[in-house]
Order: sequence, then C-alpha cells, then structure tokens
Amino acid sequence: MARDTATNEHDHHEMAESGAAEHGAHDNAAHEQGAHDQGAHEHSAHEHSAHDPARFKRLFWITLVLTIPTLVFSTGLQDILGLSGPRFPGSQFIPAAFGLAIFVIGGRIFLQGAWHELRVKSPGMMTLISLALVVAFGYSAAVTLGFEGMDFWWELSTLVVIMLLGHWIEMSAVMGAQNALGELAKLVPDTAERVRDAEHAAPDAESERVPTAELRVGDLLIVRPGERVPADGEIVDGEAELDESLLTGESAAVAKSAGDTVIGGSVVAGGALVIKVAKLGDDTALAGIMRLVSDAQTSKSGQQLLADRVAALLFYVAVAAAVITLLVWYLLMPDDPAFVINRVVTVLVIACPHALGLAIPLVAQLSTSIGAQRGILIRERAALETAREIDVVVFDKTGTLTRGELALSRWVPSPGQDEQEILRLAGAVESRSEHPIARAIVTAARSRRLKLGRPKGFTALAGRGASAIVDGRELRVVSGRQITAAGLRLENGMVNVQRELAAKGHTLVYLAEGDQVLGLFALADAVREESAEAVKLLKQRRIRVAMMTGDSHAVADWVAAELGIDEVYAEVLPEQKAATVARIQNGGMHRVAMVGDGVNDAPALATADLGIAIGAGTDVAIESAGIVLASSDPRGVADAIALSRATYRKMLQNLGWAAGYNVVGLPLAAGVLAGVGFLMPPAVGAIVMSASTVVVALNAQLLRFVRFAR
Repeated sequence: MARDTATNEHDHHEMAESGAAEHGAHDNAAHEQGAHDQGAHEHSAHEHSAHDPARFKRLFWITLVLTIPTLVFSTGLQDILGLSGPRFPGSQFIPAAFGLAIFVIGGRIFLQGAWHELRVKSPGMMTLISLALVVAFGYSAAVTLGFEGMDFWWELSTLVVIMLLGHWIEMSAVMGAQNALGELAKLVPDTAERVRDAEHAAPDAESERVPTAELRVGDLLIVRPGERVPADGEIVDGEAELDESLLTGESAAVAKSAGDTVIGGSVVAGGALVIKVAKLGDDTALAGIMRLVSDAQTSKSGQQLLADRVAALLFYVAVAAAVITLLVWYLLMPDDPAFVINRVVTVLVIACPHALGLAIPLVAQLSTSIGAQRGILIRERAALETAREIDVVVFDKTGTLTRGELALSRWVPSPGQDEQEILRLAGAVESRSEHPIARAIVTAARSRRLKLGRPKGFTALAGRGASAIVDGRELRVVSGRQITAAGLRLENGMVNVQRELAAKGHTLVYLAEGDQVLGLFALADAVREESAEAVKLLKQRRIRVAMMTGDSHAVADWVAAELGIDEVYAEVLPEQKAATVARIQNGGMHRVAMVGDGVNDAPALATADLGIAIGAGTDVAIESAGIVLASSDPRGVADAIALSRATYRKMLQNLGWAAGYNVVGLPLAAGVLAGVGFLMPPAVGAIVMSASTVVVALNAQLLRFVRFAR
C-alpha cells in the first residue's frame, strides 16, 4: 500500500501535454500587420538613434569646442560682463557663424526628434526644445541681419551644449538600466567544444572547437571546469558543480551528474561534463529570461501611463505659458523684443519634461534588471506594482514549499539493530530500483557515505516492495500491508512510532529478514530548506501566510507545523483552488498573491491579484503568472515584495521632484520675480532642467542599493 500511495502521488503530479495548431487566411489583417510592423521598425530605428548616448557624447564635445569662439567674440556677453574682447573688422559675425554651425550640428538631433514627434501627433520634450532653439536662432539671425535688438548667439550655443550634456547623462543612465539584457546575452560563449564521435561520449573524447551558432540539437559537447555551458541540455557523462547565479539568483553552486539538466550560460566547476544539446536559440531558458526582462521593460504600468499623460499635457501647458509670457511682456516692454524673446525661450526650455519623462521608465527598467539578477523575472510591470499591496500570500504545497519528491525523513531500528546498518542494508536492496521510494532511501544512504555494496538476486515485487541478497542475507523492503500479510509483528516501541508517523501522513516501509522486522522507514514529500525562512520573512512584513494543497489534512498539518503556517486549506482539488483564492480575497478586502508551480495552479494564479510561478528554472514561459521565480527558492516571494515597495518609493520620489521642479521653474522662467531683480537666462534654465534630469537619474540609481532580507 505504501508503494501504491507513492506511485499515485507521483502520477498525480504528472501532466500530459497536448496542443493544437490553428491558422487561417487573413490577408487584410496580414497586410495591416505588415504595415504596422514596418512603422514599428522605423520607430524602433529612430528611437535607437535618438537615444544613443555615444551620439550625444560626440555632439557635446564638438559643440563645446565650437562654443568657445562664440563666447569670446559675443558682444552681447561682453556687454553683460562689462568686458572688452578682441574685435576686428567682421568679428561681429563670428558668433553668428559658429552659432549657425552649433545649431545645425548640435541642434539637428533635437529637430529630428521634434519632426518625429509631430509626425506621430505626439509632441513632447523634443518639440519643446526645438521650439526654443528655433525661436532663439530665428531672433538672433534677424538681429545679425539688421533687426534692432541684442542677439544671444552665446545663449543659443550654451543652450545646445547643456542640452546635449543633459541628454548624454540621461541616455547613459537609461542604457545602464538596460544592460541586464546585454549581460545575459554575454553568458553564452561564442564557441563550443563538440565531440567528433558520438559513440565515444567522454571528457577525453576527440573534439573540435566550433561556433555556438553552428550547434544542433543532439550534439554532444564537452564543457570543462571554468567554462560556460553553451546551450540547454542533459549531462550524459561526468559530474560537477554548476554556478547558475546569474540565471536563477541562487548564490550556491548546484551539484549535478549524469541525467541532470543544465542551463546554457551556467559555469562549470570541479569537473568536466559531456552534455547533449536539448535546446538552442530562442528555445533556451536564457532566451526566455531575456524575453521576460525585455517585455517587462517595454510594458507600461498605470503609473507610467499617468506620467506619459502628464508629460504630454505639459507640452501644451508650456506652449500656453510661452504665449502668455510673450503677450504679457510685449505689452509691458514693447521696446525690448530681445528681453521678450529671452523670456519665451527660457519658458520653453525649462518646461521640457525630461525629468518627468524619465521618472518612471528609468526606475522600472532598473527594477526589472535588479529582479532578473536575483532570479525574479517580471513578466508585467503592473505585476511588480501590485506586489507592494499584497497582504496575503497563499503557497501551494507540493513543488513550492516542498520539493515534490519523496525523501527519507526518519528511520527507526528494531531493538538490538544498528541505525546506520539498517539504512545501509535497505539502501543496498533498493539500489537496483528506480521507484521513488527506492531512490529516496538510496539517496539518504549515499548522503551519509554508507557503502551499499552490490545486491544479488534483486527482485521487484510489483506494488509490494523489493527483495535482494546483501552480504549473504535475504532481505526485503516492503509495505505495511506485506508485513501484516506475512504475520510479522513490530516491537511495542516501534508500534507507537508507526502510529505517530502515519498520523502525520508519512509513507512507511519496512526492512525485514525472514520473520523479523529490522526497522521502519518513514518517507514524506521533502520540505525545502528555505521554506521556513520564506514564511518567517513574510510574517515579519506583516503579511498573512496560508498553504493550499490537495493532500490530506494530516500531511498538510504536518508541513504547516514544520513551517509555522497557521492557515491551511487541505484536500483542495485543482478546480477548487481558484474558488479558494477568491474566498480569501473576500470581495476585494484582501490583496492575495498565489504562489505555485504553474501546472495545476494555473486557474488560481490567474484568479489571484498577483500570480507568482516558482520552480521555473528551465521553463520561464508560464502564462498565468505576473512574476516568475527562476529558482525554486520560495524566499524570492519576499524579495519580490521588497523590490516592489522600494520601486514604488523611488517612483513617488522622482514624480514629486519632476512635478515640483516644473511648478516652481515655469513661473521663474516667465519672469514673475522680475520686480525684485531676478531673471533666469535661457542657459541657466537649461542647466536647471538638466540638473533635474540628473537628480532623477541618480535617485533612480539608488534602487541598486535596496536591501533584501537575504
């Protein structure tokens, strides 16, 4: 019976895979999609060019050099500073010549950006900057050609230089946040050592070095200590420890041997491996992780959409403010057009929504990158926002808090028998069996470095156990039903232990020799070592923790007691899990996160406010979850919530700074303090605007120092 129970439990967690392919002829839809894709491609190319920090860096240094003679020969600046600079016939045209060059060379990138914004009917910061530059350039050119007034070529030049510097810093920060994808891509080596003769699959086999791009599924590869695994696959020879930290967030190396799977990009230590390639390219775990990170970085949350709307609205507010400024100052000072234009340009410059446009995206990109480095893969940014509001976490038991496989939890010798010896003998009997119970006993014996020896005459007793001759002794490892059928009796002390363990839902088997029972072995679904700490971390954050399982109340209560979980939902069928989650939500009174393995838990994951899929190390495409934990460590749930809360704080701080800067800056740029002698020049407005962007970028970078509990 013990074996039947284990087999049924094992079968219960297997899921048949099925799928169907559907396709149809939709020519019009395809045509529209093709046009859309082409537009998206053009948009993407423009975005890449316009947001390349190297381009802004190059233009900054060029325009900085061109600005020097503009400042030296500017009569307007000399008059303001009370200086007399070098003058000679025609020198008055030098600022105009260099100003024109700066406008064309440095200002073109802003004009191109404005043209793109206007083409897609979405005017934004590039349009505002271009308006300021065109107004400043047009007025200065008119003065140079004879219009009465004071040109400000030097202000136009410094404006372009400062704008380029601000964009260089801004884009460098954004690209830095996106570097997670680049770092992940670097994990795959450029070349691999491929075995020439598939019949000789060993580390000393004859091999050749080939580009990774030439690999095919089924190829045998040799991966030596210190090298990265080129592709997902299965170990066919050798054993080693693998560092998968950059993929799963697990800091400790994982011991693996023949039959185990390996993830492309992990580092081999301690031994050479021969692996058989199973997945390549877009099918690998690494490619799946990169897709999740990329999708999360490009997706938009509610906060991002709000910031986008505010930034778009700010364009119209800025234009309206500039028009009002023009009218008011023209009525007050009709004889000083230079002053009026100066105010208009300053308003347009300082209203550029750089900081506002950067406040949310930069934090979001950093958070997804930081999460990926810790094995927290965010499929949707909205899911990360939801995580901070979670007040109840419901864990599925099997495969989430437990390993989903039997492990030997306790064994008890009969009076007069040695504890280590009965484990060795049982392990030797079971060493030829592939049954889950057998594997659990053998694993426990080998972990204690017991020498099992070679059993003789091994016989599998279907549904009953196994028998073999070990050290000349005829031994059997059988279920309780066989012990009863054979009329064997347990000692009184063992009877009490048997009842205690059976009440907790353990699977019991016995080692017998002839008519004597040598000991009993209790097996249970192995509880993960990290599960108790995961529960503790969540409780420290005042988050309610519950456990849901299809197992019996006895098993569920035992696991819950081991982990310190007070709220247990047992004997819940897969189709009932979603309803149980809805009941816990209590009509929206509680924000619930469901944590499961994504197999039988899909409806519950979808019903919960936040679905978290765990144990997805080599299968990251779980559609029902908003967050995927690449490792099997349930402590990642607490990390995800901590990251969500830190991300939200940074977003609020950045939005507060960006909005506050515009509220204060626009009136000052318009000249409301002109009566007390304070006027903000356009160049100073550009400095303030760039400074606000830098502050937002630096504040976002502080997210890298968020403190996780582990």
